[in-house]
Amino acid sequence: MGRVTERRRVLRIRGGAVDHRADTLVAEEPLEIRLNGRPLAITMRTPGDDFALATGFLVSEGVLAAADEVANVVYCAGAAADGANTYNVVDVTLARGVPVPDISLERNVYTSSSCGLCGKASLDAVRTATRLPVAGNGLPRLTPGLLAALPDRLREGQAVFERTGGLHAAALFSADGELLDLREDVGRHNAVDKLVGRALREGRLPLADLVLMVSGRASFELVQKAVMAGIPALAAVSAPSSLAVDLARESGLTLVGFLRGDSMNVYAGEDRIALASDRAH
Repeated sequence: MGRVTERRRVLRIRGGAVDHRADTLVAEEPLEIRLNGRPLAITMRTPGDDFALATGFLVSEGVLAAADEVANVVYCAGAAADGANTYNVVDVTLARGVPVPDISLERNVYTSSSCGLCGKASLDAVRTATRLPVAGNGLPRLTPGLLAALPDRLREGQAVFERTGGLHAAALFSADGELLDLREDVGRHNAVDKLVGRALREGRLPLADLVLMVSGRASFELVQKAVMAGIPALAAVSAPSSLAVDLARESGLTLVGFLRGDSMNVYAGEDRIALASDRAH
């Protein structure tokens, strides 16, 4: 249960030298998420933090916004043919009075490790109204220097990536650049869900004064997850999509892409960026 890495024998070629040896790989297994006993989604993920992943996923779907909306989260026994517990099926039970969405109309049950939104019926189904708005929160203005330091701090915290080279990472930083939490997963959307789910279960939503940093690109889906968790700023080392920029601007999210060294592009929410030219006036 919860193996993050596995070993496989490989043929290694380095120049003219050839040998066989064991290589460390990141584990990837399916996780079925059930809501009140009904199948909701299957995602390919790195085992670990599964309860956080499931509840964080439900935050991004607009089902949850507070810890007291969850009655219970359990692994489902008997998921295998022989009745054994595979630890690959998680059931989230909502607290009494929390409305259950009509999930059958919005999502097919399979999502891949690279795209958590595959199966969405329409763009309208994705634009879920958040109960945790990011506009008008208390996040101080961010300096380019502070943002420039985040990728190295993210990379330094990627313990499993150091051993496998095969994981995405997402991290939450304070407004002064302190690393508060970091999760790794084969799916970048899973890494964010694990962060958000941990925050939900600890009663910390909305994450109104924090910055979310991701190791890859800034997709529409990641912007959506940030908005749904009340996170006011998202930074990525790679590019955003056009739809991600549109959603960030509509939602009041600060979106920074191509964050490499002291270079970056601010695609939305530039009012949260403190520039030297501002201080000169």
